[in-house]
Amino acid sequence: MSETVAEVGEFRLIERFTRHFATTPAVVLGPGDDAAVVTAPDGRVVACTDMLVEGNHFRRDWCSAADVGHKAAAANLADIAAMGARPTAILAAVAAPQDLPAEWLEELASGLAAEAAAVGAAVIGGDTTRGEQLTVTVTALGDLEGREPVIRGGARPGDVLALAGRIGWAAAGLNVLSRGFRSPGALVGAYRRPQPPYAAGRDAALMGVHAMIDVSDGLLADVGHIASASGVAIDVETETLPIAEAVRNAAGALGVDARGWLLTGGEDHALAAAFPSDAILPEGWRRIGSVAEGAGVTVDGRAWSGPTGWDHFAEK
Repeated sequence: MSETVAEVGEFRLIERFTRHFATTPAVVLGPGDDAAVVTAPDGRVVACTDMLVEGNHFRRDWCSAADVGHKAAAANLADIAAMGARPTAILAAVAAPQDLPAEWLEELASGLAAEAAAVGAAVIGGDTTRGEQLTVTVTALGDLEGREPVIRGGARPGDVLALAGRIGWAAAGLNVLSRGFRSPGALVGAYRRPQPPYAAGRDAALMGVHAMIDVSDGLLADVGHIASASGVAIDVETETLPIAEAVRNAAGALGVDARGWLLTGGEDHALAAAFPSDAILPEGWRRIGSVAEGAGVTVDGRAWSGPTGWDHFAEK
């Protein structure tokens, strides 16, 4: 029978956790000391933090520990990409109940390490503690490589709204799991392990994008952040949002409107951005709407009456 974290103990648990972490040229000093040291050639460091709480963001009967590791890392690495930066490192802190199998944390570590390695980053440290509710907190760091950060507040009237990555897949997978099913595997897999278009963020920055955001809470909600920060109006054109066959079929089987998943579903971690009207969109980006004078977000020129995305503190 697997040992629990209480039976393994904090320091041996940390040793088992950190042995999964490789290094990169950006890491001067990795796990094992009071703090890690990472190079910052640009002189500025992009940093973000995201938290996953069991029951709110994942369920252990739906996701493996490795899935949670990939998911937690992706949520942060996508934010770094949305700033137009190159991810360099992540730190992970875990609060775990005493009866949690130690193997679960080791698998979590392997998922974190694998997702970080996919973008050339490394896990450089973190913390573990006892807690009644299993919680995984990740902090990611990034390098701007001499460029200015791409912020939410730079969109201008006349810009083109564009999207990189897929949307609606994770929402479809969550709905499938919520109904007690485990297939289609592609949709369930998208919920368990999102596939952010990491390289698209840097490509957009190199092309002079005006504003960008990680679509984590829903396209309408997150595009709304760009509209609010930039003081502009944004219109999303639904005919530009192709519905994948797997998503369409799942929506039909569950009796829901697939368009809702695309417009308000989160956790795919696509990137939405406002490009100059004369810009040639980089590979992987597609036009999905427009930016104009005014305020707020519309869909096909009309106000959207339903929810726009996930709100952590809204009544459920």
